[in-house]
Amino acid sequence: MRVAITSKLPLLIKPFLLCLFTSLFVLLFIASQTPLHRLTSSTTTATNSPSISTSADLRIRSGYASYEAYIQRQLNKTLNPKLQHIWTTRDWDRKVRVFSQFFDNLKRRGLLSNSSRALSIGARVGQEVAALRQIGVNDSIGIDLVPRPPLVVKGDFHAQPFGDETFDFEFSNVFDHALYPWKFVGEVERTLRPGGVCVLHVSLTKGTDKYSANDLYSVRPLVEMFKRSDLVEQRKIDGFGLDTEVVFRKKKKKKTMTD
Repeated sequence: MRVAITSKLPLLIKPFLLCLFTSLFVLLFIASQTPLHRLTSSTTTATNSPSISTSADLRIRSGYASYEAYIQRQLNKTLNPKLQHIWTTRDWDRKVRVFSQFFDNLKRRGLLSNSSRALSIGARVGQEVAALRQIGVNDSIGIDLVPRPPLVVKGDFHAQPFGDETFDFEFSNVFDHALYPWKFVGEVERTLRPGGVCVLHVSLTKGTDKYSANDLYSVRPLVEMFKRSDLVEQRKIDGFGLDTEVVFRKKKKKKTMTD
């Protein structure tokens, strides 16, 4: 009886070994075809951010426990009585004069006209809007977390309070204050009309103030985020601590056969 059982063992082991080797071969093949994914700092720059291949050139600052905490920090600057006094007194004429020069230069380059409907994003007390109106762009308005009638209405640049394709021209020198830069850009492209122009003043070579929410080191992240626009130009400027002017033009809609 013992001899009979022993003689059958090889017949039982062979199918088992065959199944085992086949399974190992399949697992090794699958492993060889699957890329190894590693979590790096460049892919975790910001929570909920889209995939930006040049994220090393755009760093989101940490330290905000919630979006409400971020908003409150921005309000701390806007509502600061000393800053408000400076913005509306000794700084007012100087900033209106310098912004007027910037906007007049844009007019000469064909990027802005008196007939443009213009928006200043993050306008604080409204110097940019006053400058636009001073050079003849009368249909101009600004948005900020704190309204300043009649030049500035209340609005969050992460969710502009305007309809689609409202403006011909949008300007901002507070891109560094955006906690979610891709939302900032998305709202610009949503509210710009096809062919409309967006001008950003940013800092690429030095740090911005303590209220900034991101740091930008090249224009490449901007080019990637402005998916519906073309980069028109960039140039060096001296703009109240910001060193680069970047101009985008929203692409016009393609005509269909029925148009």
